[in-house]
Amino acid sequence: MGRAYQNRKESMAKTSDMKAKVYSKYGREIYVTAKSGGTDPDGNLALRGLIDRAKKDQVPTHVIDKAIDKAKGGGGEDYSPARYEGFGPGNCMVIVDCLTDNPNRTFGDVRQAFTKTKTKIGTPGSVSHMFDHCAVLVFAGDDEDTVLEALMEADVDVTEVESDDGMITVLAPHTEYANAKTALQEAFAGIDFDVDAIQFVPQTTTEISADDMEMFDKFLFMLNDLDDVQNVYHNADV
Repeated sequence: MGRAYQNRKESMAKTSDMKAKVYSKYGREIYVTAKSGGTDPDGNLALRGLIDRAKKDQVPTHVIDKAIDKAKGGGGEDYSPARYEGFGPGNCMVIVDCLTDNPNRTFGDVRQAFTKTKTKIGTPGSVSHMFDHCAVLVFAGDDEDTVLEALMEADVDVTEVESDDGMITVLAPHTEYANAKTALQEAFAGIDFDVDAIQFVPQTTTEISADDMEMFDKFLFMLNDLDDVQNVYHNADV
């Protein structure tokens, strides 16, 4: 059905220090999700999906449990979401999602990543209109018609269903995340999601030249190295 979703997640878990950063990012997001939507994964589908992703990324159980217990206590840090947009190396479009307890610090850190790679942070809305905010569900399969039929029978508003190389990709509006996931779980017993997330999916891509690749890699590393940064979305075709 046209535009395929590509999972471009950069793996950071190469050293113990990088693993610690991954654990910290998941711990913070689990804490915020549990605090805002409830600590029971059965009643908080966003939390359950987040826990599943954390386990697939080999986040230890004690890190997950600690974040949930912290949310149950009702205290702890008061994190708020922050989103920054701009143009990275090669003029690719970038969205940076953060959770922060100090917006001024976070903005300064993110802006520095742009400045040090000779790129430009933009104003809110400067690039987000070129991305679709989607629920993305990817799982093994090759019969997209059956999947589409199951979703339509459940009255899920589907944007796209695509089969590629033995994998089915379902894109739906981010507001349909819970409905789409529940419908698929009910229609296909034992379904295992390779990707289960709400993401910004680019409408178009920008090819990054060989000359810009070194700076592009530095740019992503600097952003991912920041504790407050949770996700970096871009439209670079590398």
